[in-house]
Amino acid sequence: MYSNTIFLFYNLFPKKVMKKTIFACLAIISLFSISIFAQSYAITNARIVTVSGAEIPKGTVVIRDGLITDVGASARIPVDAKVFDGNGLSVYPGLIDAHSNLGVAQGAARPQGPGGGGGGGQQPQAQPTSNSNYIAALQPENSVVEKLSGGDGQFESVRNSGFTTALTVGRDGIFNGQSAVINLAGNTVSTMVLRPVFAQHITYRNSGAGVYPTSLMGTFSALRQMFLDAQRLNEWKKMYAANPRGIQRPDADKSLEALIPALNREIYVVFNANSEIEIIRSLDFAKEFNLKPIIAGGFEAGKVTDRLKKADAIVLLSLNFPKKTTANSPDADPESLDTLRLRVEIPKTAAKLAQAGVKFAFQSGGMQNLGDFLANANKSVENGLSKDNALKAMTLGSAEILGVADRLGSIESGKIANLVVTRGDIFARDKAITHVFVDGKLFEQRPPPSRPAPSSGGATPAPGVMQVAGSWNITIEAPGQSLPVTLVLQQQGNKISGTMSSQMLGSNPIKNGEATATGFNFEASVNFGGQSIDLSMMGKVAGNQISGTVNTPMGAVPFSGTKNP
Repeated sequence: MYSNTIFLFYNLFPKKVMKKTIFACLAIISLFSISIFAQSYAITNARIVTVSGAEIPKGTVVIRDGLITDVGASARIPVDAKVFDGNGLSVYPGLIDAHSNLGVAQGAARPQGPGGGGGGGQQPQAQPTSNSNYIAALQPENSVVEKLSGGDGQFESVRNSGFTTALTVGRDGIFNGQSAVINLAGNTVSTMVLRPVFAQHITYRNSGAGVYPTSLMGTFSALRQMFLDAQRLNEWKKMYAANPRGIQRPDADKSLEALIPALNREIYVVFNANSEIEIIRSLDFAKEFNLKPIIAGGFEAGKVTDRLKKADAIVLLSLNFPKKTTANSPDADPESLDTLRLRVEIPKTAAKLAQAGVKFAFQSGGMQNLGDFLANANKSVENGLSKDNALKAMTLGSAEILGVADRLGSIESGKIANLVVTRGDIFARDKAITHVFVDGKLFEQRPPPSRPAPSSGGATPAPGVMQVAGSWNITIEAPGQSLPVTLVLQQQGNKISGTMSSQMLGSNPIKNGEATATGFNFEASVNFGGQSIDLSMMGKVAGNQISGTVNTPMGAVPFSGTKNP
């Protein structure tokens, strides 16, 4: 590492300068026994709610390279750590949304099959794009990982509510496809994914395409027929693999093959079901095909706890509690008694599941305001659920269900540093989330941008220029080595100012900064080994992505990066 670092600066800066400064550089580097690019944090003097063990009233959590490396009242703080005084703060494991569509674009297209669906039907007009014999709504082979997009910015509002991890699945179809467990940060999909396949998901709806199935009864029939066909294909494939002579070659059908792991109980099947009758039908279906069932939604799961327990079923309980929708008008019809009873009973469901010993986790249920998540979890506490069980249902208990408890869900040494820091108890109405860590990356909560005063003289960008203000993490790709750099930019009209900093170069002010129609230009003088090196940077901005070149005395080198949320 050390030799690579010297090589980086030897290529980036003039060789005369390097001859004078190389020994100084080596002396500085030798003071550290760790990687100079490692990021370390320490939250001290904080209340630490580990979930997996006893609460630590006043302790320290240490984070390095994305992991929790130490936790406790006497945890050692690394010399290079960025230290946060947690006096008056509480540290919790990051919250987990156990069922969502996070990271999936609205209306993402699904591949079309040639049609038929279970018992056959009309042919859709779209040309087939896979070897499935079923319409798009009945294609369980679709994986949500193929629909995800990378980038921290898309999850900003979710992280601001304390979430760091989610189970995510496609939005459309009777078969919603295969879900994945993801962390809510990462510039690429590969860095986000924790578990690429968790379960197969089913929603009770019709095809929506004017082709079979066009009714709920037809949907049940199509689902049952597909699982029967998949059972037959599975046995056929086993016989053919054992001895293919004299046996007709089995068809290759992606849709039926995608159901085989569920039939073999290798993955769960998640049924989106809220009403009592939907839950019972789902459990009966799972029993018929010996599936591992999960109920997502589960508003009326409290009515069938005995059946859920007997089936060893799991509930991903929605906290998107129904709200009063009757218009505030004297002429409006009153809500039905059943609707009123449902709104009263739903907050009691979690306590009933816990009392019956049914495993459950909390999920957002597509709620528009994520502030309702903790508020409704608190309503579950007010209706009989213990606070410890409520917290576990959105942290360690959820991680256990999703099969990632060895990495997430509690504050323990060696686990991924997914943390949420609050001022006040997490269930308190007046709490404030101050910091969120995902994979050890810090996301500080920022206040809403204030409007400039009328006399500010142009605190917003001038017409025709890019808005570039903010914090940017970039990587300069010098020959043989990458150099992480942070740009913090302020903007007044088309003029920009700020700093360019890194662990090796320190913090240096930028000068002659100008916002352009596509990005920005500026100059900077960096100090290295007592010498001043003049640089100029030109960047292009596209959303939260940035790229460009750094001109140095030894030539131009590229850089790229992203904007911090």
